[in-house]
Amino acid sequence: MSFAEKLTGLMARPNQQDPAGGPEQPWYLKYGSRVLGIVAAFFAILFGLWNVLSIIGLSVSCLVAGIIQMLAGFVVMALEAPCCFICIEKVGSVADMMDTKPLYFRAGLYCAMAVPPIFMCFGLASLFGSGLIFATGAVYGMMALGKKASAAEMRAAAQQTSYGGNAAPTTNDRAGIVNNAQPFSFTGAVGTDSNV
Repeated sequence: MSFAEKLTGLMARPNQQDPAGGPEQPWYLKYGSRVLGIVAAFFAILFGLWNVLSIIGLSVSCLVAGIIQMLAGFVVMALEAPCCFICIEKVGSVADMMDTKPLYFRAGLYCAMAVPPIFMCFGLASLFGSGLIFATGAVYGMMALGKKASAAEMRAAAQQTSYGGNAAPTTNDRAGIVNNAQPFSFTGAVGTDSNV
């Protein structure tokens, strides 16, 4: 396989049915999440390098945080844009495998990778670099939740009983929230002690 064939194969992503989600996702979320992931990975690598250079100030925790942030940036870049890693054979297959997983898996991975550098070396470099990766994970998490229902569908779902039928909304003071709720009862006059 020549270099040009490999590049076009990675750019086209032929195994991927629909980028970053099912058909219910709008196009701007599908491709916007990819672009956000690529930008986040670039800045995570850049600001991770900045944190690594903080070893000059003898800050070992910032050195480790920078290394972790750079690794997180490389992982996000490999999953979002495998065409950037043509030299590594397995990147395309790993990215294709990740595309078959549910979106909440990718969201959890990105958010989990973004948190440790922020806690290890709190600063603008780690906050911005890892924060963008976390934001990408949050976007994928919102996509995993799915499309919001219409107001009529939400209203109909709120009026359904546990038996599946539609119930008329009640305004009775003694309407039970739970099906087996017992009605209120008073054992004595208000203000008197019934145990006496």
